[in-house]
Amino acid sequence: MEFKTLTAIHDAFDQKKISPSELIQGYFARIKQSDHNAYLTVCEDRARAQARVQDQVLAKEKSVPRVRMPLFGLPLGVKDVLTMDGIRTTCGSKILENYIPPYTGTAVARLETAGAITLGKLNMDEFAMGSANENSAYGVVKHPTHPGRVPGGSSGGSATAVKAQLCHAALGTDTGGSIRLPASFCGIVGLKPTYGRISRYGLVAFASSLDQIGPMTRSVEDAARLLQVMGGFDPMDSTSSQQKSGEYFKATQEKQDWSSLKIGIPREYFGEGLAPDVRKSVEAAIEQLKKKGAQIIPVTLPHTQSAVATYYLVAASEASSNLSRYDGVRFGSRPQEAWEAADPASFYKKVRSLFGPEVKRRIILGTFALSSGYYDAYYQRACQVRRLIKNDFDLAFKSVDLIVTPVAPTTAFKLGEKTQDPLQAYLMDILTIPASLAGLPGISVPCASGAEGLPIGLQVLAPHFQEEKLLRFAANFEKEMTDAS
Repeated sequence: MEFKTLTAIHDAFDQKKISPSELIQGYFARIKQSDHNAYLTVCEDRARAQARVQDQVLAKEKSVPRVRMPLFGLPLGVKDVLTMDGIRTTCGSKILENYIPPYTGTAVARLETAGAITLGKLNMDEFAMGSANENSAYGVVKHPTHPGRVPGGSSGGSATAVKAQLCHAALGTDTGGSIRLPASFCGIVGLKPTYGRISRYGLVAFASSLDQIGPMTRSVEDAARLLQVMGGFDPMDSTSSQQKSGEYFKATQEKQDWSSLKIGIPREYFGEGLAPDVRKSVEAAIEQLKKKGAQIIPVTLPHTQSAVATYYLVAASEASSNLSRYDGVRFGSRPQEAWEAADPASFYKKVRSLFGPEVKRRIILGTFALSSGYYDAYYQRACQVRRLIKNDFDLAFKSVDLIVTPVAPTTAFKLGEKTQDPLQAYLMDILTIPASLAGLPGISVPCASGAEGLPIGLQVLAPHFQEEKLLRFAANFEKEMTDAS
């Protein structure tokens, strides 16, 4: 039984068409038959126990307790960079192959308290470093509908699992586009909230000033439901904002007043390198918005050209600092050859050899950027350019309500196509990185199908903490695309 939204699941529960236990049984059956390599750990015992409790609630209350448990019965997948008490958390790396955390991160805990049933931990690029999910120490994740293609990264396991119905919704993380890019490649909804909107407590850090948790779903309204539960201040996270959360789900049920909407189109996002099918699809979507009555206003974001270089200096520098803890003493596995090492240098070398090539590459780059004599020239300069990128957006949002762009330069590319050229892989994030550097909320909504039927997403960006405006637009756009098809 296929469900587009959580509302449909709740209606089926109320009508006694299915129970929570029967629902997750169907998901576990598909997981066992799947060859997508989307799951690293399946939490069958935990999920079945949660479902049995909910069966008893339905037997007693006769209907879903929608107010008390707004995510009642939601089959959830969790990217394996988020901690869960007693459940292995690998971050897609051999260095954490046997790590069992003693606590559950705030975002996951809030979802489970609201009724979500956690099915398992999802595959990812090692330590969230990658755009294709080809950097996992546990094998590549296959695209849900085109097995010879990448699902995008680093949240490729999450995107594939949602699209292939191996869970109804999933959590991903977005550092430079790792929710929006795989959402676009796989044809689902991916939401990156404003930095600080969702607590990062329990998120294993890659780049602390950029990492953000967000929902990946089959519909915009479900993304809003998850954000409604996860959002809000958390004293366990010093970067958590005290800005009051909005009525996100309510916003998705409201009709968009197209005639009063000003949509900015940045010319820098439509330059060379944009695939013809992506350009055509996004421009067609913009034309459709214009016909609905929206005002289409050209804007300029002049520092976009510096975004990729800025991002890889900032992110790599923070990664170098964050990953220094994996030394085999405080954190990280100790292989047998490390135990037999004759001196500390040999010990550390053996332990850190467990990192994959992409992680090593970024650690080396970040260590160099932070080293004596180079800090001012690289990392500090990158932070200054980051501020200029944010200022570009601030200025643009003085004249427009939202900004609409492509998510990625191309559709999902072939497995192995970019593994020998890291720079080409880095450039896949060129259209998502600027918003990440500025800390803005952004969403990828399915827009069209390109060559070979590969999905294409539309990226929508809003000012800081204006997720309600973003979700209202995205939900109405989603409905327009459904009606048009």
